[in-house]
Amino acid sequence: MKLSALWMAIEVGGTVAFAMSGLIEAMRKRMDIVGVFSVAFVSAFGGGTVRDVLLDRRPLFWVEHEAYLWLVLAMVLTAPWWLQVALRETGARLMTVADALGLGLFAISGASIAVAAGMSPLVSVLMGTTTAVVGGVARDVLCNEVPQIYRDHRPYALCAVAGGAVFLALAAHGVAGEWASAGGVAVATGTRLLAVAFDWQLPGWGIRRS
Repeated sequence: MKLSALWMAIEVGGTVAFAMSGLIEAMRKRMDIVGVFSVAFVSAFGGGTVRDVLLDRRPLFWVEHEAYLWLVLAMVLTAPWWLQVALRETGARLMTVADALGLGLFAISGASIAVAAGMSPLVSVLMGTTTAVVGGVARDVLCNEVPQIYRDHRPYALCAVAGGAVFLALAAHGVAGEWASAGGVAVATGTRLLAVAFDWQLPGWGIRRS
């Protein structure tokens, strides 16, 4: 598989995963079709848009690949049929899995694009983390929720950092692009799912009162 094709596959996967997380949350809030599309759109494209702006990439990825827009629109229009049963049975769990998968895919997408743009390893990891978390933050804000990344104290951004770091480390040691990407996605997504399953908590950070 060519690296460019691999990056596109990862980006499409991340777009679908985050669009689904936005769809689920918007439908749980009983929004109308405009609200559902807005939340799905921002969830899917928010992180990548910020990444492209910071890296001065033009056109933006969803402008360059208009098929992404049609994909999200198709998901929104068909959601009442394919998502209703799933929401009734496993809404919260499906939301968690979709969000974690989008986190992992976009963390590696952002990091790989930053590397291709000549960024340092540190900047590349931060760019991947930005790509991974901004969509979810924007989704929660639009749904009138405190962003999950700030409220539940479970590792989220750190999972994206870990996945990006693993991806770069594997690539630096000569591991093929598809395997390095798979490793990074597995670490980011896997650690997030484990954090939720076992309720891992980040320690408090601040001045302790005596």
